Amino acid sequence: MPHTPILPRTSLRTALVALALSAAGSAGAEPEPMLRNGFRLEPAAVPVTAIIRGGPPRDGIPALDHPTALPAARADWRDEDRVLGTVAGGEARAYPLAILEWHELVNDTLGGEPILVSYCPLCGSGLVFGRRVAGATRSFGVSGLLYRSDLLMYDRGTESLWSQIAARAVTGPLVGERLRLLRVRVESWGAWRRHHPDSSVLSRETGHDRDYASSPYGDYATSSRTFGTPKPDPRYPPKTRTVGLRVPGQAARAYPAPELLRAGGAIAERFAGHAVRIAYDAERDSFHVEAPHEVEIVEGYWFAWASFHPDTGVFRATGEPAPRARE
Repeated sequence: MPHTPILPRTSLRTALVALALSAAGSAGAEPEPMLRNGFRLEPAAVPVTAIIRGGPPRDGIPALDHPTALPAARADWRDEDRVLGTVAGGEARAYPLAILEWHELVNDTLGGEPILVSYCPLCGSGLVFGRRVAGATRSFGVSGLLYRSDLLMYDRGTESLWSQIAARAVTGPLVGERLRLLRVRVESWGAWRRHHPDSSVLSRETGHDRDYASSPYGDYATSSRTFGTPKPDPRYPPKTRTVGLRVPGQAARAYPAPELLRAGGAIAERFAGHAVRIAYDAERDSFHVEAPHEVEIVEGYWFAWASFHPDTGVFRATGEPAPRARE
């Protein structure tokens, strides 16, 4: 393993991210023991050869535990800063992506409900879960491992590994258990605050020395690069903004932003027997979905949704086959 020089914390984090990207791209050739980053990969619900090291060690990306949140009126985030917003127990809170890119997980309590806020920069996926699982309130950390390019979380009680996008444990004592998804919005802080004027928002005072004014992932979000996943589904460019709906074990359907725009920005239809409405605002780069609680909502990059749902249906504005991206 190459020697990592001692650097300032922000430089070290950037170096770890660079190592993560290169490791994810070449990890297919490494030996595959049943122990990785200190986690035992058995029993497993997925091929252990598909669980790869992302670069940083276990907790090398530090999850946040009950960080400070400020009332909207006291926050100094800019209106254009992107946030992941959620509501639980009647309380609203925003989690700036500028913080989530550096920490990926937040163990929090909102409206009296223990929640887990998660963001995977490689998949562009922001999801919020309830932390009460299998009869206990769980606390989660970042494993440093990836499955299909996506963040693998671990619960600190059993050390089971959990797939963020799949929302289930894929290894360990809790293998097969599912997490309950809460509704989220990914949009600008200004838009979230207008919808939720009484919202709180995460403070930059996290207890960690990080440069929250810069992204450790450089131009990754605007490039076509992907890491740690099979060849992306070519029907759309890999980073196409997409919202996916699913009823676990029954159906999955993708709504790529370009298709919603071709349909006028919003559509209403039936999915898995449920009435749903999906809208995309190009100016604000945000989705809005209305669906019953039986329907799970996952927002992220097209390649990530398609990797986890290879048989997904796809909404098409014209009814014609979806365009294919250039190889």
